[in-house]
Amino acid sequence: MNNKHKATITLAKTAGFCFGVNRAVNMVNGLLEQGNRVATLGPIIHNKQVVDELQAKGVAICENPEEISKDTTLVIRSHGVSKQVYDFLDFHKIAYCDATCPFVEKIHKIVQTAAQNNQPVLIAGDSEHPEILGIRGFAGEQVFCYQSTEELIDLLKNNIFLRDLPIVSVCQTTFDKKLWEKCEKILKKYCTSAVFFDTICDATSKRQQEAEALAHDSDLMIVVGGRHSSNTVKLYSICQRLCPTLHIESADELDRDYVSGFRRIGVTAGASTPSGIIKEVQQTMSEIIDNVETTEANASINEQEMPATQESEVAQEMPAAAENTTQSVQAESTVDEEPPVPEKSFDEMTDMEAFEYSLNQMNSDQRVKGYVLAVTPTEIQVDIGRKHAGFVPMSEYSYDSDADAMSEVKVGDILDLIVMRTNDQEGTVMLSKKRFDSTRIWDNLIEAQNNGTILEGKVTEVIKGGILVVSKGIRVFVPASQATASRNDSLEDMLHTTVQFRILEVNRARRRAVGSIRSVLRDQRKEQESAFWGDIAEGKVFTGKVKSLTSYGAFVDLGGVDGMVHISELSWKRIKNPSEVVKVGDIIEVFVKSFDAEKKKVSLGYKKAEDNPWAIFMRDYKLDDVVNVKIVSMTTYGAFANITDGVDGLIHISQIANSRIAKPQDVLEIGQQVDAKIIQIDEEKKRISLSIRVLLDDEPVAEEAVAEEAATEEVAE
Repeated sequence: MNNKHKATITLAKTAGFCFGVNRAVNMVNGLLEQGNRVATLGPIIHNKQVVDELQAKGVAICENPEEISKDTTLVIRSHGVSKQVYDFLDFHKIAYCDATCPFVEKIHKIVQTAAQNNQPVLIAGDSEHPEILGIRGFAGEQVFCYQSTEELIDLLKNNIFLRDLPIVSVCQTTFDKKLWEKCEKILKKYCTSAVFFDTICDATSKRQQEAEALAHDSDLMIVVGGRHSSNTVKLYSICQRLCPTLHIESADELDRDYVSGFRRIGVTAGASTPSGIIKEVQQTMSEIIDNVETTEANASINEQEMPATQESEVAQEMPAAAENTTQSVQAESTVDEEPPVPEKSFDEMTDMEAFEYSLNQMNSDQRVKGYVLAVTPTEIQVDIGRKHAGFVPMSEYSYDSDADAMSEVKVGDILDLIVMRTNDQEGTVMLSKKRFDSTRIWDNLIEAQNNGTILEGKVTEVIKGGILVVSKGIRVFVPASQATASRNDSLEDMLHTTVQFRILEVNRARRRAVGSIRSVLRDQRKEQESAFWGDIAEGKVFTGKVKSLTSYGAFVDLGGVDGMVHISELSWKRIKNPSEVVKVGDIIEVFVKSFDAEKKKVSLGYKKAEDNPWAIFMRDYKLDDVVNVKIVSMTTYGAFANITDGVDGLIHISQIANSRIAKPQDVLEIGQQVDAKIIQIDEEKKRISLSIRVLLDDEPVAEEAVAEEAATEEVAE
């Protein structure tokens, strides 16, 4: 038989469940296995067979959240829902697990930010599709949808105001890639301020590209998937442009007579099509081809009346042809082949890429993604995409003794894990989260060292030669010379504080890292100093920290620059040492009296005008007031008495008693409290005259006595 007539079936590599759909279905099954009552808002995916299977297990499908009872856990499908739905669920305290595809969540964040900035949102996609309905719920009031270039042009013609606005343009995750590129060109032409986000998911783009290439080389394309599945409909649309195409939901819909007329057949499937249905289609196609080739072979034999020896050769050829066809169909599902080397590193991959790549990896110490199926007091059960059951013992969850997996992890979460041990006999894989975290942290430390990245940690211990800082579970040693801005600063004061630092050295083999806090402080101080000199002005008020004291004043750290408060500016009272007013470490408010930017000097004031004792006296006292005063000093011509803090008055010797005395000490003594009357206030010279004598009799003070007192004061000066 001529091999050129042999039929082939080629299956697209990316056919079947995508990451988001697989996650959503597994989430529902995980909740069911735990004994939960489960409901979904609409079908969990657009595939009738899967939905029917889940309904048979007891999953309820609700059209709106009001139908959900409080003893039921709602699973939000991968298409996502609007913000209003989330608000309703939270308000009514309805338990739910969110299976929204990460790519859809990304769009929610983009359009929500646009709404907050009053930016109109344009969405390329089916306005009635659940994904678009959910996106619209985050996009505010200025949101517009279109499905084609014609609809887009009409939209722009009918809403001319959009052309001058900074619109935000996104698209449905399953939108046609080439159509999106055309729409983007139109928008760039009319809306010069538009901001574009290509939100078609990577899996969709790759699926469409593969389908297009396969259709180009095929006589017939078969697209398997739900008729309400947007991405499946897009695949059908792409393929039918290039060759005859059938859109089927199951193998039962295959037209055997029609299919048998083609030799090069390509098969692809939507993101919500289970592998079981795809395999069933493959098997049915193989049977059709086998029957056709058997019939053709027999017809050929009869026509040519071949001898028996040739019949034997044909009989041997036929199984080989069927075998080749089967191998072509099943090549993509071979599990023993060497997994391809990834184009990206594990850390550069998206969650979806890493999860799918990890399906092909099962070596010890291999990094994988685990989808959480259940959390128990002893372990976390995860799906790593293989027949082996994955589990994370609680001892391998975290190095943090306070971590609580029961409250921190929920069904549907995706964990970064390391394979510790595979037990093929029991069909289990033991995994570790804490070892992945530790490995990742050391990677980050090396990267931080190379980039000079600033990290944050807590000082847990002061040891000989420095301090220990714990950052994300890793202890970093900071030498004393690198721990503070000044060598005089105390290390003990840093204990239990949060600090920022850079990595100076990493020795992964010895699990040792050395850091520097000082380098960060120096950089911060330079930035603060630059900002300070650019903003300084006389009279400007600053809050600073007292850094040091001298006999003549206090130095204050203003944040990048030190200023000095002279001792005379610390208090309105006479003080002998600045320590009488402030101490090192005090946070005080000061103001700029003068500065020299060239010499980097700043003179500060601390005492407030409203605290001026003379101002207080003038506010609270007046002429002829009788006040209780305290004798503080004596001279030959009288006694000085304290009226209020910082204000003294003179009681002239002639005003101490109602008879002549030789000296003030004959009547008064230091510290004595007496009543006196204010008989004179000289505001200009800030002098106050007091009299005890005027309170001892009713006779007015003689003018000559006051004059004598004034003359005495002049001599005293």
